[in-house]
Amino acid sequence: MEKVTLTVKGMNCEHCVSKVETALQNQNGVAKVKVNLKKGIAKVKYDETLQTIDRLISEVKAAGYEAEAVK
Repeated sequence: MEKVTLTVKGMNCEHCVSKVETALQNQNGVAKVKVNLKKGIAKVKYDETLQTIDRLISEVKAAGYEAEAVK
């Protein structure tokens, strides 16, 4: 399992957090998601053989938010 932290821009309420968490959790290979509204981040634990960081970012964008991986 791999872990990645994504910065997520555009979240401003718990509904936003829920949308981002749902978008990420519904992806194949994602084991755990924790979104922090105050910090504007999403921590994702995923199986690197089934999922990529680029696909995770694409799903956050599809939910209506900007995202990028923290280096």
